[in-house]
Amino acid sequence: MTAKKSTPDFILVILTLLLLTIGLVMVYSASAVWATYKFDDSFFFAKRQLLFAGVGVIAMFFIMNVDYWTWRTWSKMLIIICFFLLVAVLIPGIGMERNGSRSWIGVGAFSIQPSEFMKLAMIAFLAKFLSENQKKITSFKKGLVPSLGLVFTAFGIIMLQPDLGTGTVMVGTCIVMIFVSGARVIHFVWLGLIGVAGFIALVLSAPYRIKRITSFLDPWEDPLGSGFQIIQSLYAIGPGGLFGLGLGQSRQKFFYLPEPQTDFIFAILAEELGFIGGSFVILLFGLLLWRGIRIALGAPDLYGSFLAIGIITMVAIQVMINVGVVTGLMPVTGITLPFLSYGGSSLTLMLMAIGVLLNVSRYSKY
Repeated sequence: MTAKKSTPDFILVILTLLLLTIGLVMVYSASAVWATYKFDDSFFFAKRQLLFAGVGVIAMFFIMNVDYWTWRTWSKMLIIICFFLLVAVLIPGIGMERNGSRSWIGVGAFSIQPSEFMKLAMIAFLAKFLSENQKKITSFKKGLVPSLGLVFTAFGIIMLQPDLGTGTVMVGTCIVMIFVSGARVIHFVWLGLIGVAGFIALVLSAPYRIKRITSFLDPWEDPLGSGFQIIQSLYAIGPGGLFGLGLGQSRQKFFYLPEPQTDFIFAILAEELGFIGGSFVILLFGLLLWRGIRIALGAPDLYGSFLAIGIITMVAIQVMINVGVVTGLMPVTGITLPFLSYGGSSLTLMLMAIGVLLNVSRYSKY
C-alpha cells in the first residue's frame, strides 16, 4: 500500500457537511408543525436529528482515520452480525413495526434499522470478494453466482420485513460493483430479464405495491388513497416556482403531506426554496458523486476502488430514487434522501460510509 496522504479529500468533507447543514435546517422547517401538534415541541425532530448528526459526524471523522483495509479484515464478521440482526428483526418482541414494515430494533428511546447497516457491510464484503476473485468474475458459476447469491439472500430476508426500497438500493449498488469489476455484459442481460420478472412478481404479490404502481401512472385515479402522497408532493413543488415561497413558508407541511421530514423532504425544500434551491442541492450531490468516482479511480488497490465505488453508488442510487419519487417520476418506495431526510440509522450509516470513503481518499493518487 502506498504512503498515506496527510489530509483526506477536503472538498468531500465540505460537501458532506454542507448537505448535512441544509438537512438539519429543512428537518426543522418541515417537521415543526407536526412536532408541535404531536409532541408540543416544534424542535422535537430537529433535536433528535441534530443528535444523530453529531454521532454520525464523530463516527465519520473517527472512521476517516481507520485504515480502510480494516474493513476487509472484519467484513466477514460484520456481514454475519448484520444477517443475525436482519433475522432478529423478524422475531416478535424484538422487531418493531412501523407503517406495515418490521424493520427496526428498539434501543432505549431510539431504534436502529439493521437493513441500513447491511448495505455498508455488503459493500465491504463484496469489495473483498471481487478484489480477490476478479479473474473469476467473468465466469457465471465461479464469479457471478457466489457474489449475487449472497446479495439476494440478504435481499430475501429484507423483503420479509418487507422493505423493498432498502433492498433495491442494496441490490442496485452491488450490481454496479460487480459490473465495473469486469463481469460479462451478456450475463447481466439474462439477469436483467430475470430481475424484471422477479420485480413484477414482487409487485403482484402485494396489493399495496400494485396500488403504488397504478398511483404512479395516474395518481388522480385515487387522489385520497394510493395517489395522495404523490399529488401532495407535486402540490408542494409546483407553487415553489423559481425562488420558492421562502424558508419556513411551506403550506404542504400543514398536515397535507404526511410526515414531510422523511421521504418527501425534497418536496418541502423545493416548495420553500424553489427550483434554484432544489437544483443547488442536486448540484451538491453531483459534486459528491464526482469526488467519489475520482477517489475510486485513484485508489491504490482493487479493494479500495471497489469499496469507494460501492459507497458512492449507494448514495447516488438513493438520491435518484428519492428525487424520482418526490417528482412523480418513480413509484413510492420509502427511500430517504441522504443527509437531508430525518432518520437516525440512515443518517448515521451515510456519515460512516463517507468516513470510509474519506480514508480511501487519503491513499488516492488523485
